Amino acid sequence: MEQAFKRTQILTNHLLQSSPSSQTLSSNACLSYSPPELSENYAFDIKDMRKLIDRHNLEERDWLFGLMKQSKLFNPKVRGGKVFVSPDYNQSMEQQREMTLKRIEYLLEKGAFKGWLTEKGEDIEMRKFAGFEVCSIYDHSLFTKLGVHFFLWGGAIQFFGTKHHHDKWLRDTENYWIKGCFAMTELGHGSNVRGIETVTTYDSNTGEFVINTPCESAQKYWIGGAANHATHTVVFSQLHINGTNQGVHAFIVQIRDADGNISPNIRIVDCGHKIGLNGVDNGQIWFDNVRVPRENLLNSVADVSPDGKYLSSIENPDQRFAAFMAPLTVGRINIAISSVYQSKVALATSIRYALTRRAFSLKQNEPEVLLLDYPSHQRRLFPLVAKTYAMSFAANYLKMLYVKRTPQSNKTIHIVSSSFKATFTWNNMQILQECREACGGQGLKTENRVGQLKGEYDVQSTFEGDNLILMQQVSKALFAEYMAAQKRNKVFKGLGLEHMNKPCPVIPLQLTSTTLRCSQFQMDALCLRERDLLNRFVADVSKCKAKGESSEQAFMMCYELAQDLGKASSDRAIFQTFVDAETTLPAGSLKDVLGTLRSLYALICIEDVSFLQYGYLSVDNGANVRREITKLCTELRPHALALVSSFGIPDAFLGPIAFNWIEANAWSSV
Repeated sequence: MEQAFKRTQILTNHLLQSSPSSQTLSSNACLSYSPPELSENYAFDIKDMRKLIDRHNLEERDWLFGLMKQSKLFNPKVRGGKVFVSPDYNQSMEQQREMTLKRIEYLLEKGAFKGWLTEKGEDIEMRKFAGFEVCSIYDHSLFTKLGVHFFLWGGAIQFFGTKHHHDKWLRDTENYWIKGCFAMTELGHGSNVRGIETVTTYDSNTGEFVINTPCESAQKYWIGGAANHATHTVVFSQLHINGTNQGVHAFIVQIRDADGNISPNIRIVDCGHKIGLNGVDNGQIWFDNVRVPRENLLNSVADVSPDGKYLSSIENPDQRFAAFMAPLTVGRINIAISSVYQSKVALATSIRYALTRRAFSLKQNEPEVLLLDYPSHQRRLFPLVAKTYAMSFAANYLKMLYVKRTPQSNKTIHIVSSSFKATFTWNNMQILQECREACGGQGLKTENRVGQLKGEYDVQSTFEGDNLILMQQVSKALFAEYMAAQKRNKVFKGLGLEHMNKPCPVIPLQLTSTTLRCSQFQMDALCLRERDLLNRFVADVSKCKAKGESSEQAFMMCYELAQDLGKASSDRAIFQTFVDAETTLPAGSLKDVLGTLRSLYALICIEDVSFLQYGYLSVDNGANVRREITKLCTELRPHALALVSSFGIPDAFLGPIAFNWIEANAWSSV
């Protein structure tokens, strides 16, 4: 009460202007913005770091950034004396869609997509990846609409089709004379592609396939591009030949003419407004006895003869379906990679803001403290920086795995892409949320990007595969690898399980700082968790099966272990790519900082509740891990600006609060 009375008296005296000068509330000098570059030093070359994390096509990336910055189509706005580009989310859904289309046409005219479908080889594959990454940094709708057209529609023709399909469709697709979409998902079936209900039969009298939507749950749903712009689609359907269902196949169908009129016997409606991604025209499609020529079957895996005989070199339906689905992993890969770049945008914006925004003084008459000088702020953001660097190295590994693919590596690509897609997109949503909160009220402003990106990228957790289901697929694959090794009585080989051939690692009873920062200990800890969870998973599934449960039922009953195992496998695999990247560097400041980041990433993985839950860490060692994380965050504080500047994202693609946030909100600016 006494303290409250004193405060009340001071305020009263101040308002009455009757207090001694020692007690008056004096106004502070107005805040001013000071660029962090004036006070922050770079201990390493940020260009070298960017080369390490972006890895490829840096010049092409910067050229594409430049194309966007110089066109009014990309909505340039001046804030605080700087130009920023980002979509105008205040536009209506219809306006956003038209702007997405205009941006694609502009980039097409400038040659941004040259060779994307008509050239072959690793160089063009990596150039495509780089282009998509830049587009994702600008706008998720632009990235998605391009992805549907080039990677899904175009990729389906490339991989499912044969030479006559390539000759007829690819060049017109690359030139955007044909606008493609990808009709796989249905109202009643998303992740379960084998269960789709669209039905196609063959009419041998006319040499045509007849496609039908037999029920409402079979309507094609969420088809990107279908509502307004697409002229053609690849339709995934059950193929019935002579009364026998031969499984899912793909057919080319024209859904609009060049003037935009919907084709006969096809019905299309708009899916409507979404929480994000409104620059993409998602639609619903029904087919009513739609006839297409026999050659419109994409027949690299299977074909139908003119007289109606089903032909395939792969007799086993499961293997045929797997061969059919294998090329589609590129969509999942792109989603995983793009999520990393959104994390970079959010972290670069929020950390630059925290390097200039102050809050509270520790002592009277002293300057307020920078947000990033608070240990709590460091603890909330630096682990996410480490996580984003780790994902960057893992994304590079995933891209190389894909471009160097062979028929023998398809299974590995599927499992790794499933694992990384789930982990990266979950991480991205966590990072976006934490960065939004770290920016306070400014994180709510659409123009500052961080908050808006949450709604835009939320969908990534479920499209191209629900993350929970993808993680279960990872665990099933690990289970199969385990059982195969046991059956053959041979060593583990594949999916990163080679560590299972070595003696089981042991975590020391007392973890010191030196031990916690040792890369071998970090790898041992992550391998121990994966090894133990795999053993537990195999044991529990086997117990269920011994009680008479089917394999699928057994897997479902062990879903919690499956999720923990999938995460453990992903964390270990990502960490391995971090270690591999670090070992390529010579001794020096760059390697030193990267080593600190690597330790931070490893320890936030080891801090996971599973290490205590399953008994890998004692409570005391768990506390040691947390203390070490705090130390590592403190050590990374001097490198904060350099670490996010190394992302290589031009200023114009960040939020205005990353720079002079006072001037950006001044009367003259707004």
